[in-house]
Amino acid sequence: SKQLIRDAVQKNDFLRQLAKEQVIELVECMYEMRARAGQWVIQEGEPGDRLFVVAEGQLQVSREGIVLGKLGAGVVMGELAILYNCVRTASVQALSDVQLWVLDRSVFQMITMRLGMERHAQLMAFLSKVSLFENLSEDRISKIADVLDQDYYSGGNYIIREGEKGDTFFILTNGQVRVTQQIEDEPEPREIRILKQGDFFGEKALLGEEVRTASIIAINPGVEVLTLDRESFTKLIGDLEALNRDYGDSQRRATVVVPELPSPKKTVREKEFADLQLRNLKRIVTLGVGGFGRVELVCISGDKMRTFALKALKKKHIVDTRQQEHIFAERNIMMETHSDWIVRLYTTFRDAKYVYMLMEVCLGGELWTTLRDRGHFDDYTARFYVACVLEALEYLHRKSIVYRDLKPENCLLTQTGYLKLLTVYRSTSVSQKKLASGRKTWTFCGTPEYVSPEIILNKGHDQAADYWALGIYICELMLGRPPFQVYLIVKLQKNF
Repeated sequence: SKQLIRDAVQKNDFLRQLAKEQVIELVECMYEMRARAGQWVIQEGEPGDRLFVVAEGQLQVSREGIVLGKLGAGVVMGELAILYNCVRTASVQALSDVQLWVLDRSVFQMITMRLGMERHAQLMAFLSKVSLFENLSEDRISKIADVLDQDYYSGGNYIIREGEKGDTFFILTNGQVRVTQQIEDEPEPREIRILKQGDFFGEKALLGEEVRTASIIAINPGVEVLTLDRESFTKLIGDLEALNRDYGDSQRRATVVVPELPSPKKTVREKEFADLQLRNLKRIVTLGVGGFGRVELVCISGDKMRTFALKALKKKHIVDTRQQEHIFAERNIMMETHSDWIVRLYTTFRDAKYVYMLMEVCLGGELWTTLRDRGHFDDYTARFYVACVLEALEYLHRKSIVYRDLKPENCLLTQTGYLKLLTVYRSTSVSQKKLASGRKTWTFCGTPEYVSPEIILNKGHDQAADYWALGIYICELMLGRPPFQVYLIVKLQKNF
């Protein structure tokens, strides 16, 4: 059965991208499920959080009562449910008694996150030992770890040949290699040493074109290596010698550390709303209603000139979706943000049924509504809205916050036509995350059309994920739709 599952995984477009150790552990954590003939395994419209591998029997796939096809042994179905919190797009019924192997989303995310973090930490440890990188910041070393490629050499194969020009740096992750060197007046190369797991070689090739001074040969049964070529290194890091000079200068300048002064805006905001209570607010009109609660236009009693948006979140919804800790953490993050390009959160309240957020009101509505009405924007308009978003992202990134939910629905227009980024909890997921320098997060969140490859593959991500989303956002403003929308719809329908 385990071999059948592994074979099915290797044939699946998404799962075959996972690392070998991830696949091994996922297979070990799958559990058996049986269904009798006529029983529904998946029902259209229901929320899904499990992946299935068919071991025995036949199943029938249908959508809106129309039969789409049949599935047999060795097929993976429902894999998008372990990535996205989405409903099933088709129904699957057993035509005979069937045996299935099942993987829950929570288990998948826990395994991929843990193994991803362990692997990244291991790579960071390897790279930190390389003298060439000793003056690089943790953030830069982390980025090098991201672009390392994996390769395999069978026993007896040359990884490096003496006398050849090289441009690649190697780290041994599994196996051993022989280092040989041609000695004058000796007919055969002499073995210099044996390198084992954790050793590295070829680092000088990253500085410039290097003539290899020794040969490196894989020892049976073979070796696994991580590689970094000079072109990738230069694009990522630039001129290493110049960086080392800059590092020395920065160390000399960094003898005195001046603490960051508190923002004057923050002090004013805290004083102004410190004594405000929920009963002091007067409702004007309801702006919107959703499954998570409602948004109302309010003013402070006795001051009708200033209006605010009061978002009411159902406590039951927050508890049902297990977002209590996330809401609290995000509230703290957003109370610290003070930017003209981000919708401000002034204060929060709560009662028996709701958590309330008093926010800046943007009466121009969502950018998505304007985009839908116009179809798409011209170059000038798109550039303006992209510039507004860039200002907001630059501010968040400067505070080490990754946003992770950029889309037109989260961009609000002011009365004067400027755009502000909405960063407060909207419905079923919390997006903002504060990261330490050089660190990543493995939490899966975001809108399917906008999530970056590293989020989908659960490899860990940082602020760079926001720039992938920015590219999607630009395309949607210019075209009227996300660039991968059609492909994604096909995948969602195919994988239920």
